[in-house]
Amino acid sequence: MITRYLRFPGGKAKALTFSYDDGVSEDIRLVDIFRKNGMRATFNINSGMFGPEDKSYAPGRAHRRLSATEVKALYTEDVCEVACHCVSHAFLTACDPAVACMEIIDDRRNLETMFGKQIHGMAYPNSAYNDRVVEAVRCAGIYYARTVEATLNFNMPNDWLRMPTTCHHKHPMLMELAEKFLDLKPKYGPQVFYVWGHSYEFNDQDNWHVIENFTEKMANKADIWYATNIEIYTAWLDYQRLESSVDGSIIHNPSIRSVWIADKAGKIYEIKPGETVTL
Repeated sequence: MITRYLRFPGGKAKALTFSYDDGVSEDIRLVDIFRKNGMRATFNINSGMFGPEDKSYAPGRAHRRLSATEVKALYTEDVCEVACHCVSHAFLTACDPAVACMEIIDDRRNLETMFGKQIHGMAYPNSAYNDRVVEAVRCAGIYYARTVEATLNFNMPNDWLRMPTTCHHKHPMLMELAEKFLDLKPKYGPQVFYVWGHSYEFNDQDNWHVIENFTEKMANKADIWYATNIEIYTAWLDYQRLESSVDGSIIHNPSIRSVWIADKAGKIYEIKPGETVTL
């Protein structure tokens, strides 16, 4: 029997991704840092909480929400994926089921209208979720939904609608984990370093150096795929869709994208769209 493992584009076995919430003005600096260092990231937006177009601060709020115009201009595809974060940043577990569904679906609809593309990702506001909320997320057409669970490892998710992270950017082990990730040479399944947070925390804690140092350290590595959350999910999904013979030696790729795999000996194969290969 043939054993095979998912690889990311180019045959890479490691991916780095980020997830930042709420659509605040500090994202402008963060996107610039990501662009400078060749990172890609997911930004989770509340479409009912855009700031005013005159960029004024709402009374009592410490951080400015980006306006709709700023949101559309900032989160461009060269760096960013836009994902849902519910219309009003609601505690979904405290909402009536119908309200929870509307929070998710309306946010998705609003963002799709704004960006002219399908939106299938999400981060749970306040990390509030339970089985009922997860089912609402599934029914709303969301493919992955991020929690704030920190695993301190690089394993691929087992449940994409309860998607954990490696750690928050302020975790004291961040740079230790970075060293470990850079040294990794995965032999079997792929590994993902997943960092999350809020960009306003860098202002609050006066520690922009944390993300600057981290991204500089991780930049320009030939064995790392820099990807958004949805790109990692899509690579996994395309791999799941591969069609195999009984012994696994004949593999057909029915998807519209190339799928990369490794065999047990570490040989890399690119299976192009519609192609059938024999291992």
